Amino acid sequence: MSPTVGGPTTTGGGHGLAGVADAGAFLARLVRLDRAAVVRLRPAPEGGRTALWARLPWGVLVVRTVAGAGPGDVTVAAGELLSELERGGTALPGPRDAQWRWPLPPPVSRPVELLPVADVRRIAEAAAGTLRSAATHGVAGRAVGQRALRDALLDHVAVVVTPEDTPDAPPVEVPQRLVQGLVRMGFLGAAPAAGAAPPGDGRVQVRVAGRWVGLVGPYGASWSQKPGGLVVRPVH
Repeated sequence: MSPTVGGPTTTGGGHGLAGVADAGAFLARLVRLDRAAVVRLRPAPEGGRTALWARLPWGVLVVRTVAGAGPGDVTVAAGELLSELERGGTALPGPRDAQWRWPLPPPVSRPVELLPVADVRRIAEAAAGTLRSAATHGVAGRAVGQRALRDALLDHVAVVVTPEDTPDAPPVEVPQRLVQGLVRMGFLGAAPAAGAAPPGDGRVQVRVAGRWVGLVGPYGASWSQKPGGLVVRPVH
C-alpha cells in the first residue's frame, strides 16, 4: 500500500501532541463541517511536530502542523480525538486507518504566487454573498437548488496564476473550493481590526506539486488534485 494512503499504525500509547490548542482548533472546525470526519496524524518533515490531515465534505484536503512528535502515522476519528484533548487526556483513540482512502500531495512543492490575505478573504466572502443572494432570489429569476448552487460556486475558478519562472507552463487555476477550505478551517486567522496588520506576513502562497494545487495560509493549507487524463475504454 502506498505510504500516503493509509500507512501502518505506529503508536506509543498516546497522541503525543503538545500543541493541544492548535490541534483542538483544527479538530473543532473539522467536526463542525463533518461530524464523522477522520483525521490522519503524520510526522512532519521538520521533526518534533505532527501534521494533521483531513478531507472536507467538498473534496479538498486540509492540513495543519502542530507541536509534538505525535504517535506516528495513524488515522483516528476526529471527534474522539477532540474529546480527548478537551478533557486534557493523552490517550490516542482507536485507529481508523481503513477509513483513510485518499492520496496526499507530494512532500515537495513550489510556490507560484503570493496573494494578500485580505484578497483571499474577500473572494470567500463574495462567494458566500452570491450563494445567499441566489438562494433567496434565484438565478435570472429562476429558482436553483441549494446543492447545485454550492457545487457551481465551489467549481468556479477564483484565481488564475501564470507562473513567472516558467512562462510556457499552463496557468494555475485555483478553484473556489480551495479558498473555502482555507477560510472555513480558520487558516487565515481572525479578520484584523481596522488598521491592524494581518497574521504572519499577510500573504497566502499558491503552490503546485505535480497535479496538486495548494493554498498555504498563516495557520494551515488546503490542497486539491486536478483531474487526470485517464481514459476508460470498453474491453471487447
